[in-house]
Amino acid sequence: MSAALALFIKLLPLYVTVALGWVAGRYLEASGRHIAGIMLYIVTPSVVFSGIMAAPLSPAVILLPVLTFTLSSVLGVLHLAVARRVIRDESANLMPLAVGTGNTGYFGIPVALLLFGQEGLALYIVCMLGSTLFENSLGFYLAARGRYSLGDALVRVVRLPSVYAFVIGVPLNLSGFSIPEVFVPLFDNLRGAYSVLGMMIIGMGILSMRGLAGNFRFTALAFFGKFVSWPLTALVFWWLDANWFGVYGQAVHQAIFLISITPIAANTVVIATLLNVSPRQAAGTALLSTLFALAFIPVMIALVFS
Repeated sequence: MSAALALFIKLLPLYVTVALGWVAGRYLEASGRHIAGIMLYIVTPSVVFSGIMAAPLSPAVILLPVLTFTLSSVLGVLHLAVARRVIRDESANLMPLAVGTGNTGYFGIPVALLLFGQEGLALYIVCMLGSTLFENSLGFYLAARGRYSLGDALVRVVRLPSVYAFVIGVPLNLSGFSIPEVFVPLFDNLRGAYSVLGMMIIGMGILSMRGLAGNFRFTALAFFGKFVSWPLTALVFWWLDANWFGVYGQAVHQAIFLISITPIAANTVVIATLLNVSPRQAAGTALLSTLFALAFIPVMIALVFS
C-alpha cells in the first residue's frame, strides 16, 4: 500500500489545478470556450506530435494506437446505443467520449511517469495516442451529431489537427528525423500547458458546486462504462495476449490497463464546450470521475500491478 499512498500524494496537484480552474471561471470570468479552442487546435496536436517523435517505433508498437483506437471505438459505440435508450437529451451523444476515452494525458502522463519511468512513459504515450485519435475523430463526430448535421460534423472532424500530427509524426520518426534542439524547450512547455490548462478547464466548466451529477442517468452510465467496462476489457485483453497471442509484454499490458482506469477525459469537457453540447453535464461528470479516481486508481494499481 506504500505505492498506493505515493501515487495518491502524486495526484494531489492535479486536483489543486482543477480548483484553480474553478476559481478562474467563477471569479475572474475566464472563458473556458476560448481555452478549449487553443487546447484542441494548438496544444493537443503539439503534444501528440512530440510524443510520437520521441517513441521507439516498430511495427508492433505502431499497431498499439490501432489497438487502443479499436477498443475505444467499440466501447464508445456500445455505450452510445445504451445511452440513446435511457437519456432523452443531446448529452447522450457525449457518451462515446465519456466512456471510450480517458484523461490519459493531463492525468495519465504524470501517473505513468511515476509508475514506469521515462522509458515506459514513451510506450504509454504511444498507447494513449489511439485513445487521442478516437477522441479527435469518431468520438468528436458522434458528439457533434448531437447538434450538427452529418456534413457539418464531418467537416469539423476534418479540421482537427491531431490526426494530421500523428500521420506526419510516424514517417518522420521512422526516417530518423528528430525535433531540432532549438524547438525542444517549446514542446516541453506545451506539454506542461497541456496538463495545467486541461485540468483547469474542468474547473472552469463548473460555475456552481451544486448538482454536479446533473442528469443522474448520464453520470451513472458514464461511470459504469469508464470504471467497469473499460478496465474489464483491458484485463481480458491482458489475459488473452499473455496466455494465447503473446504479441506484447507486461509493459504494454500495464500501459493499456492504466489507460482504462483514468477518469473521464478533460477533453470531453473541451469538446462539449466547443460544440456547446451539454458542457455543464460533461464538466460535472468529468470532475466527479476525477474525484473518484483519486482513490480508485491507487487501489486498482495496488491490486493489479502487485
